[in-house]
Amino acid sequence: MPTRAYSLLEIKSVDAERRVIAGVATTPSPDRMGDVIEPLGVTFKNPLPLLLFHDTRQPVGQTKFKKPTTDGIEFEATIATIDEPGTLKSRTDEAWQSIKAGLIQGVSIGFRPIEMSFMDSGGVHFLETEVVELSLVTIPANAQASIHTIKSIDQAAMGQNSPGDSGLRVVKALKDAAPMTIAEQITQWNNSRAPKKERMDALMSEAATKGVTLDQAQAEEYDTLRDEIKAIDAHVERLKSAESLNVSTATPITQTTTAPNPQTKASELRGGQVSVSVKSNLPKGTAFVRYACALAVCRGNRFEAAEYAKRWDDSTPEVSLAIKAAVNPGTTVEPAWAAPLVAVTPLANEFMELLRPKTLIGRIENLRRVPFNSSAGIQIGGGTYGFVGEGAPKPVGNLQMTSATLPIAKAAGIIVISQELARLSSPSAEMVVRNDMVKGMAELIDGKFIDPTNAGTSGVEPASITNAAVSIGSAGTSGANAETDFKNLVGSMVSANQNINGLVLIMSETNALNLSLARTTNGEFMFPNLSINGGSIGGVPVITSQKAGTTVALVSPQDILLADDGGVNIDISTEAAVEMNTTPTSPVTGSVTLVSLWQNNLIGLRAERFINWKRARLAGVRYTTATYV
Repeated sequence: MPTRAYSLLEIKSVDAERRVIAGVATTPSPDRMGDVIEPLGVTFKNPLPLLLFHDTRQPVGQTKFKKPTTDGIEFEATIATIDEPGTLKSRTDEAWQSIKAGLIQGVSIGFRPIEMSFMDSGGVHFLETEVVELSLVTIPANAQASIHTIKSIDQAAMGQNSPGDSGLRVVKALKDAAPMTIAEQITQWNNSRAPKKERMDALMSEAATKGVTLDQAQAEEYDTLRDEIKAIDAHVERLKSAESLNVSTATPITQTTTAPNPQTKASELRGGQVSVSVKSNLPKGTAFVRYACALAVCRGNRFEAAEYAKRWDDSTPEVSLAIKAAVNPGTTVEPAWAAPLVAVTPLANEFMELLRPKTLIGRIENLRRVPFNSSAGIQIGGGTYGFVGEGAPKPVGNLQMTSATLPIAKAAGIIVISQELARLSSPSAEMVVRNDMVKGMAELIDGKFIDPTNAGTSGVEPASITNAAVSIGSAGTSGANAETDFKNLVGSMVSANQNINGLVLIMSETNALNLSLARTTNGEFMFPNLSINGGSIGGVPVITSQKAGTTVALVSPQDILLADDGGVNIDISTEAAVEMNTTPTSPVTGSVTLVSLWQNNLIGLRAERFINWKRARLAGVRYTTATYV
């Protein structure tokens, strides 16, 4: 069954003869569960079926989605008109009448998650989805949508209001979930107000730039946004008044020695049962570490690991769910069996979100991403162009092309921990495992990526982007010398006809820190936008990694090919014998000392990430070797 996401149906137009409605299918606003669907990550194939209540046995028409925008996805839906009496006519007529009467005010998309991640708030951010259907529903969940209730098709056609209708815009927040606190409601409404105000300002600014007034459509949009903001402001004031009243009338809760159960007494004083919502505030990557360690403790037995992981269900319930998901057998009679198999993906994604900012590759934007084992075309020379006179022949040139293929390569490491540490007896133990996994993988990738001495090994690891690149001699160690070095690096690229738009500069944290403290003879900072964590020099972004050492590299990201499966795999062993060495002997000889994990009550966690890179053009990288002081 597809995942569902709800939003209020915003009826923008109604065609009584064709029974057509137009509205908004989904928005990027968090729903009441805190989940977010990224509109620009939605894919679909028009036309989509229009259903009642996500029941595939109750189709009522078809819908077409418009092009997704950052604000959401609009749709136009047609409810079928059936002349022949029967069940189908009754169903479609009932759907149409329910919309006209305002009984059905919501829509819900049925979708398949493709890529998602957990947010700090506890919700799920669906980055990529495939929408397979749109349904009419009675209880929508998106708390930041507006609704026009059409009382009568005839009145709507004439532009009249229904009796008793003041014409004020009503902004609703409904969902089949536990109600938010007053403070949460105030925050939610204030968040919904901001984009409306920004749109109003944009409309007025555009009109002022053109020196014209708003046209009819713009004026209607502006007035609608103004009324919605007015309604929101009034409602927020009421919420604040209600919150103040609740504080003034609250009953203090005191613990007494005669109360047999202080918790029950507190609940009674509050007026009954208390609904508590728990959101995890654990550091990113904790769920993934717990997933790995649960498998480690139970030696890969998923049945036992799922039970073991239940101890964390109060803070990371997704761990036990992810472990259990992979043990469900696939059958021909269970269509949903395969969906749980990807349940571990959010955990790995969460870990990768933690790892990426720690690596050079994760912080360099616009690297040219290509698939593994696929030929990528590379242009190394352009055509010939010039001005010509009337009737004169035009110059003819040839594009110079080459290609490159990135084979599968993997970065891997083994972390050996004790059985006691794997049981995560304290949060500090979790942090030890988490930090070691992140630090170890990041340092490995950074070193191989930037070290000029890394020539790579065919079939094993890629060469660094600086290996065999043009090296420019450093002018010295001072801040002024560094400025000269940067100019020389850029000049060398320009001389090689390299496009210098979008360049990045890579250096060690030590070099960046020393340069950030460098001053001119007047006492001013030479590089005010630079710090130990990076920054910029002359508008060129600076990315720091201690693995850069004395290498200072100027890189054109679009000339670096990157193949990355975007995940990390963890395998567990308690019976293996390993060489406890950061540079293990290969091939293994008789003199190698191996440590038995089983004999020493240890566990090995093997982390693997499939990743490869290649410098596409020689002119895409220039570097110098310097230690600035």
